[in-house]
Amino acid sequence: MKILVAYVGGSEIAGKILDVAKKHAKAFNASVFVASSMERVSEKEQVSLDKIEKQLAYVKETMEAEGISCETHILVRGLTPGEDIVEFAADRKVDEIIIGIEKKSKVGKLLFGSNAQYIILESSCPVVSVK
Repeated sequence: MKILVAYVGGSEIAGKILDVAKKHAKAFNASVFVASSMERVSEKEQVSLDKIEKQLAYVKETMEAEGISCETHILVRGLTPGEDIVEFAADRKVDEIIIGIEKKSKVGKLLFGSNAQYIILESSCPVVSVK
Protein backbone atom coordinates (compact mmCIF):
# COMPACT_ATOMS: atom_id res chain seq x y z
CA MET A 1 0.00 0.00 0.00
CA LYS A 2 1.12 3.58 -0.70
CA ILE A 3 0.03 6.60 1.31
CA LEU A 4 0.50 10.21 0.23
CA VAL A 5 0.59 12.95 2.85
CA ALA A 6 -0.14 16.44 1.51
CA TYR A 7 2.20 18.31 3.83
CA VAL A 8 2.18 21.98 4.75
CA GLY A 9 4.71 22.36 7.53
CA GLY A 10 4.63 24.80 10.36
CA SER A 11 0.97 24.37 11.20
CA GLU A 12 -0.72 22.67 14.13
CA ILE A 13 -2.49 20.28 11.79
CA ALA A 14 0.82 19.03 10.31
CA GLY A 15 1.58 16.96 13.41
CA LYS A 16 -1.90 15.46 13.43
CA ILE A 17 -1.64 14.50 9.74
CA LEU A 18 1.70 12.78 10.33
CA ASP A 19 0.29 10.88 13.35
CA VAL A 20 -2.55 9.53 11.18
CA ALA A 21 -0.08 8.64 8.42
CA LYS A 22 2.10 6.71 10.88
CA LYS A 23 -0.90 4.77 12.23
CA HIS A 24 -2.12 3.87 8.74
CA ALA A 25 1.37 2.98 7.52
CA LYS A 26 1.91 0.63 10.45
CA ALA A 27 -1.56 -0.90 10.19
CA PHE A 28 -1.34 -1.54 6.43
CA ASN A 29 2.42 -2.07 6.14
CA ALA A 30 2.46 0.90 3.76
CA SER A 31 5.14 3.15 2.39
CA VAL A 32 4.60 6.87 2.76
CA PHE A 33 5.16 9.74 0.35
CA VAL A 34 5.22 13.16 1.99
CA ALA A 35 4.76 15.90 -0.59
CA SER A 36 4.65 19.65 -0.33
CA SER A 37 3.55 21.73 -3.30
CA MET A 38 4.72 25.16 -4.38
CA GLU A 39 3.38 26.79 -7.52
CA ARG A 40 6.71 28.47 -8.24
CA VAL A 41 10.01 29.27 -6.56
CA SER A 42 11.45 32.71 -7.09
CA GLU A 43 14.13 34.38 -5.00
CA LYS A 44 11.32 35.62 -2.77
CA GLU A 45 10.13 32.08 -2.03
CA GLN A 46 13.65 30.65 -1.54
CA VAL A 47 13.42 31.04 2.26
CA SER A 48 10.15 29.07 2.25
CA LEU A 49 11.72 26.38 0.08
CA ASP A 50 14.69 26.00 2.43
CA LYS A 51 12.35 25.78 5.42
CA ILE A 52 10.20 23.11 3.75
CA GLU A 53 13.29 21.08 2.78
CA LYS A 54 14.41 21.03 6.43
CA GLN A 55 10.93 20.08 7.65
CA LEU A 56 10.66 17.26 5.11
CA ALA A 57 14.10 15.93 6.08
CA TYR A 58 12.97 15.82 9.71
CA VAL A 59 9.69 14.10 8.77
CA LYS A 60 11.56 11.45 6.77
CA GLU A 61 13.95 10.87 9.65
CA THR A 62 11.13 10.42 12.19
CA MET A 63 9.15 8.10 9.89
CA GLU A 64 12.16 5.91 9.18
CA ALA A 65 13.05 5.82 12.89
CA GLU A 66 9.67 4.13 13.40
CA GLY A 67 10.37 1.61 10.64
CA ILE A 68 8.17 3.29 8.00
CA SER A 69 9.47 3.57 4.46
CA CYS A 70 9.25 7.25 3.51
CA GLU A 71 10.03 9.44 0.52
CA THR A 72 9.71 13.22 0.57
CA HIS A 73 9.03 15.44 -2.42
CA ILE A 74 8.73 19.15 -3.08
CA LEU A 75 6.47 19.62 -6.08
CA VAL A 76 7.18 22.72 -8.15
CA ARG A 77 5.40 22.13 -11.42
CA GLY A 78 3.37 25.29 -11.91
CA LEU A 79 0.13 23.65 -10.79
CA THR A 80 -2.07 24.58 -7.86
CA PRO A 81 -1.33 22.51 -4.75
CA GLY A 82 -4.58 20.56 -5.21
CA GLU A 83 -3.76 19.71 -8.82
CA ASP A 84 -0.18 18.81 -7.87
CA ILE A 85 -1.26 16.37 -5.15
CA VAL A 86 -3.90 14.66 -7.31
CA GLU A 87 -1.49 14.32 -10.24
CA PHE A 88 1.35 13.05 -8.02
CA ALA A 89 -0.98 10.48 -6.46
CA ALA A 90 -2.06 9.24 -9.89
CA ASP A 91 1.54 9.08 -11.16
CA ARG A 92 2.68 7.04 -8.14
CA LYS A 93 -0.49 4.90 -7.97
CA VAL A 94 -1.15 5.97 -4.40
CA ASP A 95 -3.82 4.07 -2.47
CA GLU A 96 -4.73 6.82 0.03
CA ILE A 97 -4.17 10.55 0.43
CA ILE A 98 -4.11 12.24 3.83
CA ILE A 99 -4.82 15.98 3.94
CA GLY A 100 -5.40 18.57 6.65
CA ILE A 101 -8.48 20.70 7.06
CA GLU A 102 -7.98 23.86 9.10
CA LYS A 103 -11.06 25.95 8.39
CA LYS A 104 -13.05 26.60 11.56
CA SER A 105 -16.08 28.63 10.44
CA LYS A 106 -19.33 26.96 9.36
CA VAL A 107 -18.81 28.08 5.77
CA GLY A 108 -15.15 27.04 5.93
CA LYS A 109 -16.15 23.59 7.13
CA LEU A 110 -18.59 23.30 4.25
CA LEU A 111 -16.10 24.37 1.59
CA PHE A 112 -12.91 23.00 3.27
CA GLY A 113 -10.68 25.21 1.16
CA SER A 114 -10.14 25.11 -2.56
CA ASN A 115 -7.12 22.78 -2.51
CA ALA A 116 -8.66 20.30 -0.09
CA GLN A 117 -11.93 20.39 -1.96
CA TYR A 118 -10.16 19.79 -5.28
CA ILE A 119 -8.24 16.81 -3.85
CA ILE A 120 -11.37 15.27 -2.33
CA LEU A 121 -13.41 15.66 -5.53
CA GLU A 122 -10.76 14.80 -8.11
CA SER A 123 -8.65 12.10 -6.50
CA SER A 124 -9.00 8.58 -7.88
CA CYS A 125 -8.23 7.09 -4.43
CA PRO A 126 -9.72 7.56 -0.95
CA VAL A 127 -8.87 10.82 0.84
CA VAL A 128 -8.62 11.02 4.61
CA SER A 129 -9.14 14.53 5.97
CA VAL A 130 -7.74 15.40 9.37
CA LYS A 131 -8.80 18.41 11.43
